[in-house]
Amino acid sequence: MSKRILVVDDEKLIVKGIKFSLEQEDMKVDVAYDGEEAYELAKDNEYDLIVLDVMLPGLDGLSVCRQIREFSNVPIIMLTAKGEDMDKILGLEYGADDYMTKPFNILELKARMKAVLRRMKTDYNDGSSESVINSGELKIDCDSRRVYMNDNEINLTAKEFDLLELFSKHPNKVYSRENLLNIVWGYDYPGDVRTVDVHVRRLREKVEPNPSEPKFIHTKWGVGYYYQNKKTV
Repeated sequence: MSKRILVVDDEKLIVKGIKFSLEQEDMKVDVAYDGEEAYELAKDNEYDLIVLDVMLPGLDGLSVCRQIREFSNVPIIMLTAKGEDMDKILGLEYGADDYMTKPFNILELKARMKAVLRRMKTDYNDGSSESVINSGELKIDCDSRRVYMNDNEINLTAKEFDLLELFSKHPNKVYSRENLLNIVWGYDYPGDVRTVDVHVRRLREKVEPNPSEPKFIHTKWGVGYYYQNKKTV
């Protein structure tokens, strides 16, 4: 089944090039040239992935990303002409799944897209048939990729869910940040371990009643992170 992609950039030549290249891969591509149009398209359609430029007229890409995250966990790859680390962290804070700096090679962009889409389908189960994990008031439905706290759904990004699923299926196993980067983002991911820290912090803010005193996702100082399953009796 062909994937449906939304490409957002105010540089029409870039959009044209990406659209042409993706259509050669039998993908259906919608385009937008400003933030408001991108937001409306994302709200009204179901996309498999969004390629989103940071620097947009009117509503900027980071604001679009944040607003989309209020109703969807569609994977988002952000594009920017800036390469500073703080820009990358800011993009991840707003819910981006990956990040590319302009100018970029279209083949690398397609490789990143395929990697993100592939990871969306990856099941980190090591043989367990458990598809719903109950940790006290926290419920994780691995099949539908939905998470509930006291029966209220929590909206997680794709990477946040991937981390939570991996942790919850392997309780008390300590993962180093390097291991998490390799497992969840892939060995070819160019980012560094700060990416993991950002996502774990964001995940805690969403699933922990008190993120400063976590019940589920704990830190093993000097080693990494692990999960404690607070099952109901």
